Order: sequence, then structure tokens, then C-alpha cells
Amino acid sequence: MKSTRRSFLRQTGSLGLMTGAANLAAWSALAEDRAAADYKALVCIFLFGGNDANNMVIPNDAGSYKSYSDVRTSASGIMIPQANLLPMTPPRMSGARFGLHPSLSGLHQVWLQGRLAVLCNVGTLLEPLTRAAYQNRTGSLPENLFSHSDQQSQWQSAVSAGQSRTGWGGRVSDSVLVFNGGEPFPMILSLSGSVLYAASEKAASLTIPSSGTFGLNGFSNTAASQARLAALRQLLAVHSGNELVYSANDVAARSIASADWITSVLRTNPSTLQPLFSGRSDSLNQQLYAVARLIAARDQIRLKRQVFFCSLGGFDTHTGQLSSQSTLFTQMSAALKAFYDATVVLGIAEQVTAFTLSDFGRTFRPSAGQGSDHGWGSHHFILGGAVRGGDFYGQFPTLALDGPDDAGTQGRWIPSTSVDQYAATLAAWFGLSAADLTRVFPRLGRFPSTNLGFLG
Repeated sequence: MKSTRRSFLRQTGSLGLMTGAANLAAWSALAEDRAAADYKALVCIFLFGGNDANNMVIPNDAGSYKSYSDVRTSASGIMIPQANLLPMTPPRMSGARFGLHPSLSGLHQVWLQGRLAVLCNVGTLLEPLTRAAYQNRTGSLPENLFSHSDQQSQWQSAVSAGQSRTGWGGRVSDSVLVFNGGEPFPMILSLSGSVLYAASEKAASLTIPSSGTFGLNGFSNTAASQARLAALRQLLAVHSGNELVYSANDVAARSIASADWITSVLRTNPSTLQPLFSGRSDSLNQQLYAVARLIAARDQIRLKRQVFFCSLGGFDTHTGQLSSQSTLFTQMSAALKAFYDATVVLGIAEQVTAFTLSDFGRTFRPSAGQGSDHGWGSHHFILGGAVRGGDFYGQFPTLALDGPDDAGTQGRWIPSTSVDQYAATLAAWFGLSAADLTRVFPRLGRFPSTNLGFLG
């Protein structure tokens, strides 16, 4: 059955979808008045497991590379030879030379185009922290450092003390919800399962498969099958008196309507983007292809702000890191390059910003199994047409065990930039006011800068 936009409106009835409900009638007039004239999208790529950024961005000057190779020796099994590095000379680093991992050739091309930036040594923090304050326990520390689940939650919520029911992607969406003019289509789409990052109080969100299309199984276009589907819709609309059952039925009904609408939009819009993503079947490539197709349909969807969540797993590289990371970086680089190229083809590169997050960095000192252990601060990529790229932001750590940036003796870098600052810079570009930023990121005022400058 083909789903029209009108039927989607009728079947959903409100903005709430899976993560909350908002009364459309209560604020639709205000939303229409404040609807944004421009379109913007944030695309988060979470690298699950804790990416070892010490092998992602490497100093490439003779002396600086020696600081790297003296610790990550050839015997460690994870050293990247200097001759293999893809060269980078970020202006903000006073002429210092760096190199990208050799498997990041696609992203290196975006760097050379000035549309990829590196944010150095960012991580979970409650306040600026020195090595002395960490070791003397005179500074406030995030809860459960070096724990996968806890640090994933803190990166996705930007809340490093206590629990959070919402993610910062969800709270950012709540703050600009009125920009969408009351449109009921889910503003937040996760192509990587149900995640805290997307949890919100008001903004509608939806989890969809990496293909972008989904729906109920067991129904066809035959008259009998469509009659059964219509009966199911009617049953879901019946209020039995049990609020829990009714709420569950309501979520199911709106999910079916959303599936119909998304599938209809994508099927009626043959993609000209497919060649950019062809030849690769890995999950991140499929996820970003689906995101690109949904962005291409933005005029039909009629949202002015969208938030997407994608992911790539496998970065918990305690052993066999060299080969594992090479494969993962190859996938990430190709998929992100294809996605950036897709935004250029669509003519909206300046309106779409993609960025990476991860559990934490990893130790500079190699582990016994040709890998590395759980760390703290890490480097991240931001790419898009609005990015002031070809440059580094934040402070690159001193690569010295037991040095000024090491929390101990293993090369766990104490972050010099907080997740709050990183996320707030993205959120400000997305349209959040200064007042909204302090509400969404309540600890932001503890840090010296609320905007890191990597977006124009």
C-alpha cells in the first residue's frame, strides 16, 4: 500500500515516536512561525570499542615521529612506518607536520580539499583537568573512566556525572524542534539501533535498518493481505482501557506509518548517488548511503533540521590491532568520502556536517598482544562543506609516557578539550542559541571556550 504524506499525518497524529510525545496542537502555530528557511543535518558516526587515534594521526617531523616510534616500536606490532603516512601540515600547528594512517586515503582527499578537520585530544570531562589534579584527586573526574559502557553513555549524553535519560543529539533536536514548522516526520533517525544519543524529551526519533527501508513482514499487495493490514491498523487504534497497552499499540501504529512513508519516499526517488557507494557492502557504507538518500528526499520530508546516528564497531583492539584497524579505517574512509561526495552532488555540502565519536582513546604504550588498552582523550574527524578544514583544533598531546598529558605511565591522555565543547560547537552551527547551549550542556560554562571554531 502506498503511503501518502496525508495518511502519515493522519496515522501518526503527534510528534512523539518511540522516545517521547509532544502535543502537536499545543505548539504548531509557534512552530510554523519559527520554521527555519534553511536546511541543516548533523550526522554522527560512533566508533564503538574505543578507537586508537594514536595510530590515526601521527606526528611526521623527524623528532616528533621518533617520540612515536620509540614507544610504538616495530617489535610492538602496531607501529605505522613513517614512509606510509599521508602528509598533513595544519596551519594552526605552527608548521608542524603530521600524517594520517595510510588506510585513510579517502579522508585525506577531503583534507586536501579543506573540508576535513581534526579535533585533538577530546574526551569526557567535568572541568579542565591537569595531570597533578588527576593524580592528587583534587579535580573532579568523570564517573567510571575507561569503562566501555559508561564512557559510551557519557560521550552520547555529554553528561559525565550521574545518569542521563537523554542524549545530546536528542536535546539539541528538542532545542530546534520548532525550526521544522510542526512537521511530524521523525527528526532523529538512527541507522544503528536504539541509542542514548538519540533519546529526547520532545523530538520524534526512529530506528531504521541500514538499508533505510523497512516494514511489516507477511503483507503483500493482494486484496486479502491489505484487508488484514487494515484490520491490524484498526485494532491498534482501539483503546482497551489499559494505558500501557494503548501506548504500545500507538508506538506500533506510528512505526508502521513511518515505515510506509520512508519506503514510499525512497522507492519513488531513484537514487543517482548509488555509484558513489557501489562496490562496498560493509555496514557503515550502507548506513551512510541510506542517510544520503534520505537527505536527498528532504523536500518531500519537509524537515529543516535532521539528526542522524550511524556507527562502526570493532575498535576494541587489545590484540591484532594493525590488521583490524587497517580494515576498519578503510571502511570508514571510503564511506565518509562517498558521503561527502554525495552532499556535493546534491548541492548541500555546506548544510551537512558529519563527525566521529568513540568510547575513548587507547593507551600510547602497546599491549602485549600487539594492540593497546583502554585510554581517555582521543582525536576526532569533522567533515562537511561548512568545516574550516585542512587544520587541527584543540591541543595535540605530548607523546611521552609519564609526561605532562599522561594520566599515569601508559599514555592515557588527559583530554584538553571536553565533549561538551565539541558538541556545543556542532550545536551552535545547527542553530542553538547561547541560552540553549547552556541548557543542553549545563557544564559548558566551566570550560574556557564554548566554540572551538572548526565550523564556519
